[in-house]
Amino acid sequence: MNLGSNPPAFPRIGLALLVAVLLLFGFFQVLNRATAAPPIRIGVLHSLTGTMAVSEKPLVDAVRLAVEEINAAGGLLGRPVAMVVVDGRSDWSHFAAEAERLIAVDKVSALFACWTSACRKAVKPVVEQHRHLLFYPVQYEGLEQSPNILYTGSAPNQQIVPGTRWAMETFGKRIYLVGSDYVFPRTANRIIRDLVTASAGEVLAERYLPLGATDVATVIEEIRRLKPDVVLNTINGDSNAAFFAALEQAGQGAMPLVSFSVAEPEMAAWGGGRLGRHFGVWSYFQSLPRDENRRFVQAFQQRFGATRVTSDPVEAAYVGVRLWAQAVSDAGSPEPARVNATLLRQSLSAPSAIVSVDAATRHLWKMVRIGQAGRDGQFTEVMSSSIPMRPAPWPFYRSREDWRKIVGAPASGGAP
Repeated sequence: MNLGSNPPAFPRIGLALLVAVLLLFGFFQVLNRATAAPPIRIGVLHSLTGTMAVSEKPLVDAVRLAVEEINAAGGLLGRPVAMVVVDGRSDWSHFAAEAERLIAVDKVSALFACWTSACRKAVKPVVEQHRHLLFYPVQYEGLEQSPNILYTGSAPNQQIVPGTRWAMETFGKRIYLVGSDYVFPRTANRIIRDLVTASAGEVLAERYLPLGATDVATVIEEIRRLKPDVVLNTINGDSNAAFFAALEQAGQGAMPLVSFSVAEPEMAAWGGGRLGRHFGVWSYFQSLPRDENRRFVQAFQQRFGATRVTSDPVEAAYVGVRLWAQAVSDAGSPEPARVNATLLRQSLSAPSAIVSVDAATRHLWKMVRIGQAGRDGQFTEVMSSSIPMRPAPWPFYRSREDWRKIVGAPASGGAP
């Protein structure tokens, strides 16, 4: 049979069918993208530049690790979690402005933010005005409680108080105080003075440096002249680099030094471990043998580099995201008010220990640990509490009202 020069019809039909299938597939792909659940956005507000950058940059990585782990496990409520990272520039007024933008414009579901108490106090009214939610990951001076903040760092009774007592019992009661000139060091040193007085000790001097200052000559000369039993250090940021170097150069490297704001990343960056008797007071050290910590350190270094180190604030930032995620799942919503209601009953087997939210104070039950810094910046634990300690942000020897009068807080203090 002669079919002539025209090709059979079925190849044309097959080609048309293939084109139709491809078009339909493309349509559904576009439809899926259009109808996919939007991400749950969180604001990550830390200093990526300025005097606090060395301390705060690792906290962004801690949040990122927790978010990536959550997304790898399927996200939250069928939705991925997305980070909106903003540089606070080591400037608390900029922190406040960016917190407002993240909440009002970017519509984040929670903020993971701040290191210094000055930044936290600048962001606190913004968060409270919007009835939003802030996770604050750093040890601090206490004397605060907000219905819109979860404090995942140590309270005074979990760091400042036991660290000061240990220092006096170990080295002696003639104390020299040096710190940065802002809220945390001044308030912490008020608590320290109370403890020294109650122990019949003596504060030889109390000196403050502007954040970022490098001229420490006057402080070093005074330490050399007064010969204290121990120096208690509440300097924050890279002024510590100048302080540590000057102590060594002045032949004071063997002076007992207890630092309250210098963890593993700062020790490594600023050479704190080259001082012979340098100690840190924290809830967590990278060197802890706990299985949960080994997995955490391994995951952090696999993600960000084998030479990267963890720290107490890094762990607290990571734990904050994990606690928030559990609360979101329990609430069935990322809406801050609903998450806040379920947040107060969360617990977690963290790298440091089992941590639990204390509903009465909005702080965590945490371990107390003191470690001696080695030349590599890592800590060897020399003292530890036997169990996690209940947080007491308001030291018990004064009433809340008396503390508020001392620090100049309003009567409400933001506390429930």
